[in-house]
Amino acid sequence: MRTKAVLVSAVLAAFLAADAHAQPMQISPPIARPPASIPKPAQKPKAQPKVPKVQAKTETKAAGTVTPLEPKAAQKKSIEPRKAAPAAKAAPPRATSAPSAFAPSTAPIAPFTAPEKPALDAPVTTKTTALQPQSPVVEQGDVAFGAYQRGYYLAAFKEATRRAGEGDPVAMTLLGDLYSNGYGVAKDEKKAIAWFSLAADRGDKQAIFALAMARFAGRGGAQDLAEAAALLEKAAKMGHVAAAYNLALLYLEGQQVRQDVARAAELLRVAADAGSPEAQYALATLYKEGNGVPKDPAAAAKLLGTAARAGNIAAEVEYAIALFNGTGTAKDENTAAAMFRKAAHKGNAIAQNRLARILATGRGLPADAAAATKWHTIAKAGGVSDLWLEDWMQKIKDAERAAGENAARLWLAHAKPAG
Repeated sequence: MRTKAVLVSAVLAAFLAADAHAQPMQISPPIARPPASIPKPAQKPKAQPKVPKVQAKTETKAAGTVTPLEPKAAQKKSIEPRKAAPAAKAAPPRATSAPSAFAPSTAPIAPFTAPEKPALDAPVTTKTTALQPQSPVVEQGDVAFGAYQRGYYLAAFKEATRRAGEGDPVAMTLLGDLYSNGYGVAKDEKKAIAWFSLAADRGDKQAIFALAMARFAGRGGAQDLAEAAALLEKAAKMGHVAAAYNLALLYLEGQQVRQDVARAAELLRVAADAGSPEAQYALATLYKEGNGVPKDPAAAAKLLGTAARAGNIAAEVEYAIALFNGTGTAKDENTAAAMFRKAAHKGNAIAQNRLARILATGRGLPADAAAATKWHTIAKAGGVSDLWLEDWMQKIKDAERAAGENAARLWLAHAKPAG
């Protein structure tokens, strides 16, 4: 079935691409699939206790860490989550963890493991989450989110708490994110989901998306895939790009919804037009194979090029293949070789294999037997075999083969583990 071919892993397909009888001048594209971003099911959590009432003081732990708790302002204004939600709304939140609610809607979201939280309200030097506020927040100069981005988590917490007490759903979502990651406050998954629920009830699309991903992963209670899909649908209709992307994956694979590749393509187009490199790459695979959309190599190549320029490595490799073969775009072996080299140095095994073939044949780059041997050896260590290159290596000079193998050993010894 052609739809299933789109969903096969790119790495597994690389084995098929390296056929023993393939000609060295031909660089065949691997069968690609959109990168999945729906969280895997988590272990069923234990029942969670009720959300404790907020306090207007800080709590000093034995180790000396100051843990700020919610001010009374939120309590006075009845911001604490209700014990029971109305029938028309989702069930009361229970929590174990939640993804970043403010994650950029131009990229798919996977479960996020936060770095260690700072004990005091000081800017951190380590990289924080790539969070972006909604557009209206940027236009208004969001003080709380500005503090969040600079790593002043306590300041962000205090400002967000004040605004949440006034009923601001964006501030509620930010509080959920701070609690879910333990930024400036003690990590409290239950409070995180509770704040997300309050914000979602008030129509905040970021919070709705965060709840959807929590339901997929089983955070805050039993896993509920049906509710998660419904929440994704709701957020996608409100213009949340990551929700549209993830919902498209459900339609592609037929999870919780009837499989509908055409509908998946529509959602991917929305996310791709909004600038999501992952959606651009996924939609390109559909155009390449003619699944859910008419087969269009030119449209596929254009999307691959856009995603590649945005830094999507899988798109970089596939676009380089299209350039090398002239599929859907003007043939350009030199540019293709440069892109393969770039992706190879990033650790992509398919790019390493294709670069080895280019160096073996002198297409796009000057022939270099030692360098070809090096990259073939590295690609093979990464799981991409190539019987043609194995046979070719037996025909080159022993000194060139030895030099390449030695270079590969040095590269592998200093290469960072993938992931």
